[in-house]
Amino acid sequence: MAQQLPQYTQYMLNEMAINPAVAGKDDYADVRSNNRYQWVGIQDAPRTYMLTLHGPIKTKNMGLGMNLYTDIVGPTRRTGITASYAYHLKLNKDDMRLSFGLSAGVLQWGIDGSKLTLHDEGDQKLLNTYQTTYVPDFGAGIYFHKKNRFYLGFAVPQLYQSPIGLYTGSSRTSKLVSQFNINGAYKFDLGSDFKIEPSFLLKYEAPAPPKIDGGLRVIYKEMLWLGGAYRHKDAFTALIGFMYNNYLMIGYSFDFSTTNIRKYSSGTHEIMLGLRFSRKQAATWEKAK
Repeated sequence: MAQQLPQYTQYMLNEMAINPAVAGKDDYADVRSNNRYQWVGIQDAPRTYMLTLHGPIKTKNMGLGMNLYTDIVGPTRRTGITASYAYHLKLNKDDMRLSFGLSAGVLQWGIDGSKLTLHDEGDQKLLNTYQTTYVPDFGAGIYFHKKNRFYLGFAVPQLYQSPIGLYTGSSRTSKLVSQFNINGAYKFDLGSDFKIEPSFLLKYEAPAPPKIDGGLRVIYKEMLWLGGAYRHKDAFTALIGFMYNNYLMIGYSFDFSTTNIRKYSSGTHEIMLGLRFSRKQAATWEKAK
């Protein structure tokens, strides 16, 4: 009844982790890393590491990207790599665009038998092996946006529900489950220096119930931000971040659980690092020399 895909508090700062149609949406190459340590204080709690890279092919109105992540939960490890392609259709002179994206890759599922406890006596070899399997992974997405103003996206990761089959003779019901993501945000001007950005992310994969995240950031000169968010029936979160010289981004969030798990955990930490690479930025570095 739970989700298969990892979750992120700073989803509004790394949309490439959600939607392949984001690839190449800006005029610079973008690298971001999300590192999440969930439910600190609980043994074998989830840990997630994500690296995304994407950039534009300007002359073709296209973009290319890549996602690499590892999600570790107890005895299980899930490692995936996907390549993304997006086409960007310009709708008007105000830089409003509609993007379409596809992704394809491979996932490795693994279970560390040494961390298992068998409910019933059975094959003791399961306790002495690290079992792995590889499955294909495909996704698709649509992204409607205007630079520095708003975006609205819809994506379906794990579009192909590939059987996992870690063990010989295992049930065919063990498979990838398609997840439906809808996310969006809008920046409102508050004078010349400040902006306020509400954002949301709605996730659904059967049979788990839908889950919605809602957040708000107050941004100063596109350089410093403070914010908060709420994940329905899960947690309140606090966010802070800094953009240095328009190319180096650092973000941090902390989750305060609203469930009974707060009795055993000191919270969830998430650190995000980002780098932008562009000709304009390279020219700035050359002048500095």
